[in-house]
Amino acid sequence: MINKNFKIIFLCICTFCLQLGMFAQNGPFILNVSQLKTNLEKIKTNDTSYQKAYKSLIAEANKALKYGPVSVMEKTNVPPSGSKHDYMSLAPYHWPDPSKADGLPYMRKDGETNPEVKLYKDKEYLPELCSHVYTLALAHYYSGDKKYYNHAIQLISVWFLDTATKMNPNMNFGQAIKGENVGRGAGLIDARNFIKVIEAIELMNSKGVYPKEDLKNMQAWFAEFLQWMQTSKNGVDEMNAKNNHGVWYDALRLSISLFNGQKEDANKIIQNAQLRLANQMDEKNRFPLEMARTTSLHYSVFVIDAFLKIAKMAEYTGVDFWDNKVNANHTLKAAVDEMIPYLVQEKLWDGPQIKPFEYREGVSILQLASTKFSNEKSKSFLAKYYRQNNYKQYLFEDQ
Repeated sequence: MINKNFKIIFLCICTFCLQLGMFAQNGPFILNVSQLKTNLEKIKTNDTSYQKAYKSLIAEANKALKYGPVSVMEKTNVPPSGSKHDYMSLAPYHWPDPSKADGLPYMRKDGETNPEVKLYKDKEYLPELCSHVYTLALAHYYSGDKKYYNHAIQLISVWFLDTATKMNPNMNFGQAIKGENVGRGAGLIDARNFIKVIEAIELMNSKGVYPKEDLKNMQAWFAEFLQWMQTSKNGVDEMNAKNNHGVWYDALRLSISLFNGQKEDANKIIQNAQLRLANQMDEKNRFPLEMARTTSLHYSVFVIDAFLKIAKMAEYTGVDFWDNKVNANHTLKAAVDEMIPYLVQEKLWDGPQIKPFEYREGVSILQLASTKFSNEKSKSFLAKYYRQNNYKQYLFEDQ
């Protein structure tokens, strides 16, 4: 039996993450603003049950204050366009062909990351930047300390807006395969991290601290990026992806559409995502294209994570994505239920997994199962898991 104090701590930690519940009518589209307000009141009254989570958040935010600013201009490699303002990265699972003198074209080794990827700083900087911006926005929300939002605003401005350093709104050269192409649709998966930036901006804007001119300019930047997503060859290729890439594509463009107030477009994207869920799942509530990967547990969790985000954003438009049967019994709830025995380590995973699975990746699914679907196995497992890890690691999950 979990004691009352622990339940309160657990609730606090869960809601600090981008994991839970209902969406505010104004502000972020994934964060539970109502619960954030409750947390804030508890923090203000020095509720001891909330202090561990709060102190962990502030510690992470203080680290973020020392980060950057960074920009796409820092890379040493120049994209084929000749402009460092264009984002550039390499396909992570492609390696030099040892049978060729020049190693070209690169060959695929699924699940094995080529260390060359780290030489392309854009790929390294983008997720770090987005994570730090999100953490800083949360830290300001809870602490009221302006140093956190000031640094978040600076990080955003340097990456997206400043003329000398900004990223052009495209990913023409994302996840290139040497000797085969200079970029491909799959490179768009890197951009999924932008969802965190949008959430952070909306949170800061809800507190009246995000500059109005910057907001206008960021909406314009994302409008251009969405236009590129939906009209460019790389963007259309990714739109047509039948696996997790297509789902993340919808999650990102849904976030952008809501950010720019395009509710009608948002509902069309949600409908498309519902069809993706129906078409990508099999009769066992698995995702065959993810099961075919060499790290199939990771990718099964990864694709469900994208659907979770879409379901949360769909609530903002009044659409129930959680248990909506578009085709047979293919629902998000069914996909979650299928994964629970493996994520609570009740069963051994029965698919390919060439390297150890990081069970923290499954926390978002278990949190959803415990809160949205009242799954007792998830509740019990998470109680023990958080307690063993001092509640700290899961405040900033990439959800």
